[in-house]
Amino acid sequence: MQLNIAIYTLGCKVNQYETQAMEQALTGRGHALVDFDGPADAYIINTCTVTAVSDKKSRQMIRRARRMNPAAIVAVCGCYAQLHPEEVRDLDVDLIAGTSDRMAFLRLLEEAARERGPLLRVGDIMRRRDFEVLPAGGMERRTRAMLKVEDGCTNFCSYCIIPYARGPVRSLPLDRAAEQARELEAAGYREITITGIEISSYGRDLPGGVGLIDLLERVSQAAPSVRLRLGSLEPRTITEAFCQRAAALPGLCPHFHLSLQSGCDDTLRRMNRKYTTHRYQEGLELLRAAFPRPAITTDLIVGFPGETEAEFQQTLRFVEQCAFAEMHLFPYSIRSGTPAASMAQVDAAAKEERCRQAAQLARGLQKHYLAGCVGNVYPVLFEQPIGKGRRWVGHAPNYCAVTVRGSDLHNLILPVRIDAVEEDMLVGEIL
Repeated sequence: MQLNIAIYTLGCKVNQYETQAMEQALTGRGHALVDFDGPADAYIINTCTVTAVSDKKSRQMIRRARRMNPAAIVAVCGCYAQLHPEEVRDLDVDLIAGTSDRMAFLRLLEEAARERGPLLRVGDIMRRRDFEVLPAGGMERRTRAMLKVEDGCTNFCSYCIIPYARGPVRSLPLDRAAEQARELEAAGYREITITGIEISSYGRDLPGGVGLIDLLERVSQAAPSVRLRLGSLEPRTITEAFCQRAAALPGLCPHFHLSLQSGCDDTLRRMNRKYTTHRYQEGLELLRAAFPRPAITTDLIVGFPGETEAEFQQTLRFVEQCAFAEMHLFPYSIRSGTPAASMAQVDAAAKEERCRQAAQLARGLQKHYLAGCVGNVYPVLFEQPIGKGRRWVGHAPNYCAVTVRGSDLHNLILPVRIDAVEEDMLVGEIL
């Protein structure tokens, strides 16, 4: 039975990766992918549960799918379904699965279409020990592929529910990672983003004491013509040995996302983060010594429980000292089931004002970093046209967006001299 299937994905790059793998598998099984906003025989909602807002959006999309076609199969997977299957079951769905066995989930979807009976298949993720190998890459005309190399997290930050939704650390073996990288290179992808729930934990479950840098070296060797980009890193990953080996990889992009969350040691302790601001600063210095003007980006949680005004000002001073290229700001929101939910909460008005101050600082730091790019030449990977096709946009190795005049530049890497900055984008000319 061929089905017209629509998929909606919420949340992180890992969810996006897993959706792309399901897309490939579905088309390979003879099904057709259709737009989520139109009629379909089946709707898949790949859910997120990182915040209470994520839960709400997941429920909204489930209800929306049911309204669009009451006769369709509605199938739900992902982190929200893993943690709250009973809530999902109350939304009149046909199939509920969690965060593992994506290919089995698709087979169950076909079964639900034949049998028309509700199916609940959510296992105990905390007992999971194997890494599910999924097809890497994506659908057509994408220049950048994702390669998922790790799942699970055991950090248990006090604000985060994800370890309970994703389970313990599981890693893609080195040989399989190299094999998938070669396949992506052969398929024409010019850049691979190494992704996972917590890629700094890569290899903890594998024999031989391998780690993330071993993976990068193996993937670089397997696909030498492809640029490599790293997902979010835990700051303790950055050691002198890591930087020396990473800097020797010709295709590694000098863009490092080091999650900070707070620039105050007392707040970091309440968050159950495993580093201090001093250790974080050491990592920045090592990266800047090993790479010429790397783009270092970060996440910051504003208004974490117990954060005083003095602690927040300490965070601002530390952030300014770090000179980030870009910052992602998140006002703290209560996540039930986590230790931080029972801590003393920051007043909403104070949280809003702190977000405003942090955003103002972030804009200034980004503007300063972009201005420092003017006059430099970068190899830009072009992705898509903008402005009725008269200009094209792509990304430099430091992940700054670059626009130039040109046509038919898709999937080309070309040298571009940066001449100006327009808002948050670099403007240049192809040499």
